[in-house]
Amino acid sequence: MAIGRLWIIPSRYIFTTLVSMGLAIIYGLKVNLSVAIVVMINSTELNAMTATESSHQSHRAAQNVSYYDKGTNLPEFACDDPNFKVNETFIIQDGPFVWTEPVQGLILGSYFWGYILSQIPGGRIAEKYSAKWVIWGAVMTNVVSALFTPLAAYKSYIAVLVVRFIQGLGAGVSSPAIHVMLTKWVLPKERNLMSSLIYAGMALGTVISLPFSGILASVGGWESVFYVEGGLALIWCVLWLLFIYDSPEEHPRIQSVELNLFKSSCGDNRESLDPAIEIKLENEETNCEVFTSTRYLSGETAAKENKKTWRNKKGKPHSKLPPVPWKALATSGPFWAILVAHTCANFGWYMLLVELPTYMKAILRFNISQNSALSAIPYLSLWVFSIVWSNRLDWAKGKGWISNTTVRKLSTAVASLLPAACLIGVALVGCNREAAVALVTIGTMFVAGMYCGFLTNHVDIAPNYAGTLMALTNTVATIPGFIVPAFVGQLTHGNQTLGQWQIIFYTTAAIYVVEFVVYAALASGEEQSWNKVLRPTQKLQCPRVRGM
Repeated sequence: MAIGRLWIIPSRYIFTTLVSMGLAIIYGLKVNLSVAIVVMINSTELNAMTATESSHQSHRAAQNVSYYDKGTNLPEFACDDPNFKVNETFIIQDGPFVWTEPVQGLILGSYFWGYILSQIPGGRIAEKYSAKWVIWGAVMTNVVSALFTPLAAYKSYIAVLVVRFIQGLGAGVSSPAIHVMLTKWVLPKERNLMSSLIYAGMALGTVISLPFSGILASVGGWESVFYVEGGLALIWCVLWLLFIYDSPEEHPRIQSVELNLFKSSCGDNRESLDPAIEIKLENEETNCEVFTSTRYLSGETAAKENKKTWRNKKGKPHSKLPPVPWKALATSGPFWAILVAHTCANFGWYMLLVELPTYMKAILRFNISQNSALSAIPYLSLWVFSIVWSNRLDWAKGKGWISNTTVRKLSTAVASLLPAACLIGVALVGCNREAAVALVTIGTMFVAGMYCGFLTNHVDIAPNYAGTLMALTNTVATIPGFIVPAFVGQLTHGNQTLGQWQIIFYTTAAIYVVEFVVYAALASGEEQSWNKVLRPTQKLQCPRVRGM
């Protein structure tokens, strides 16, 4: 009965909710190791190992506590800690693993090696076969990897590297597959709002995982972080199989009113075909036959009949889409606009997500992890702003006040110029901790503009190849995940000064400006000519046609 009542809710809303939850799970299981590793590491033994290399620190090697004397040990470049008490003793919570900083970096970075490798294969598989199963496989891979992480950790750090690599492989296929499903499950008039709600799941997963992982680690031990969060995520895997289908036409329980909405808007990003036409051609060069049928029916009948399939002479499926037009893609200005914007935006995003906490700890002497609510505020603000911003854009677009291209460029401007200004502000406020936290929160919030900007633009310019386009840009955009830590580490190694961090912030702001300039000059929100595939009203150029 309860499941039956769920179909009163429009299927596209259930789809949006579950996809957003899936992304939240993937990102939550991604960041939880960053929290858990703090209590997994035996800091006392690591300090002892360091002490053997630095004789002046030998008096601290055998102690299970750390002392920070404000008068003698405070570096002259660091800011004062207003909460510091002289001669205060801090107890270090030790874990079982003696993993050095380089090893920890390898463990955390191995995720991205898997993530960058699976993008393009994931996009093409989702386009040719089933995006639904690709997304389910992505989440399930992350869930299983999380559940095996404690066992792998007790085996060796190499085992953890392998598990995290596999987890990254699974996560890498998610975004391309989601883009494929967006072309089928999101109405053009709702694209900004739905896309923002879906991709805001990345922020939502971070909001939930950071404090929840901290609580689990302190109450149930670090192992519970992976067992509890992985176990809960299994519920999503069941719900996805029950309620999600590759397209509205394949959904056996979709309401006819909602299906009609998709039928009436199919001209925006689907082929409009004559339902009475069925063409059967044989091409000597490709050795293929093309069958095209377009009767719009509800339920399972539609799933069987409303398809376009290329088959070889033996009747086996060959491909649902023609090959990717690589030459046209390589010379497409709108595609390059997305690629550059995505890469630059990720540079700034990784700086905000990964490196700013280091700045606040090393320079401002502010341990943001001590306050779980505070650490989640920037991402919560991002999530709320993404909903409000996308809703107002859809409203303005519906009134005819702005075009789709304007929506994309305006949103990307918000996601680049405003965070750039906030980063410059963080550099200028120096040791003003309150101002720095406020600017970080505001800057992170405005990053949400990318959900209605370049991140959805793949669907606009080439809905038939949205998965492949997303895979290409996301592959290149993952590279900053390796560059940012190396860049920051090179500048600040043994030199944690305000001056060095100002160079970092100004550089990141400049990259944000490059994102804005390139995207404003080249981007488009309209379908590109190379996306259009052959329609039945067009003539097929074949060496020989039989059976006509």
